[in-house]
Amino acid sequence: MTESASAADRPVPVRLAEGAALLSTGLLAGAFGYGAVNLAPTFHAVPLDMRLSFHAELMKMNGITMQTTMAASALSSLALAAMTRGTARRLAGGAGLLAVSSFLITRFGNVPINGRIKRWAVTSAPADHAEILRRWDLFNDLRTLAALCAFALLIALALRRPRPAAPLPLRDTLAARART
Repeated sequence: MTESASAADRPVPVRLAEGAALLSTGLLAGAFGYGAVNLAPTFHAVPLDMRLSFHAELMKMNGITMQTTMAASALSSLALAAMTRGTARRLAGGAGLLAVSSFLITRFGNVPINGRIKRWAVTSAPADHAEILRRWDLFNDLRTLAALCAFALLIALALRRPRPAAPLPLRDTLAARART
């Protein structure tokens, strides 16, 4: 595929991969964004026992849906990178790596703390719980930023203007006009 192909000129598999990458990465960024803007401040506003109970229940649902969304985002973005060249490949590849980053941050940052929170919800939080919860917030902010940046890269890819084709030499232009 050439760098100058317009959206309509791109092959159907590339357009489908681009659509899947935009959709899944938009869902990922939206879910993490909602959590960062609405859920996290609510967690801070309610009593600790309520936060722990709600957090533990929320993670039961999020475990499947968010992992699926992260996988779809990473795989579709990386597939799009494999199907394209030049700037499109760099943008899609960057989005895919950012989606993988959001997964790794979640898996090795948030998930272990989620396990602790689950235990605290049925027992009690340790003395250093505030610091641990601040770390969870930091990981949440980092994965949200990674997902938002991935989505921004894919939007930039979708909105990029094709480079104009190189002008034809004068003799080719005159020959083309003579044929019409």
